[in-house]
Amino acid sequence: MATTDRLERLIADEVGECCAADVDDRLDDLHALAERARVVDGGEAAELDALSALGSDTRYRLARLLAAADGELCVCELEPLVEVSSSAVSHALSTLTDAGLLVRRKEGKWRYYDTTERAEALLDALDATRAADE
Repeated sequence: MATTDRLERLIADEVGECCAADVDDRLDDLHALAERARVVDGGEAAELDALSALGSDTRYRLARLLAAADGELCVCELEPLVEVSSSAVSHALSTLTDAGLLVRRKEGKWRYYDTTERAEALLDALDATRAADE
């Protein structure tokens, strides 16, 4: 099987020889690792969505602003704080909401946003790594 050729060569380099049972054992160990890391069958898609949602400067700044706010903010309160069009703000907020980082509430013609616990945890984790580097 072509996908295990390199694995066979690695095992042979590590222990001097390699048989099919060695490859099977290593594959079992690797699959167990994937289970522990929760990286199996695309199950990590929600985590990747959240991380990628913070990958844009505008989305990151909006998440930070909402996390720093004392409660929810209306879109019209956020627009003057970022230097992009109102449609870009709306799109960014929608992306953050779809990724599970914001909650949205509509009251009449106004839309209010607030961060979720997940967003707070991600931003706290980023802050912790920044503090570790300083």
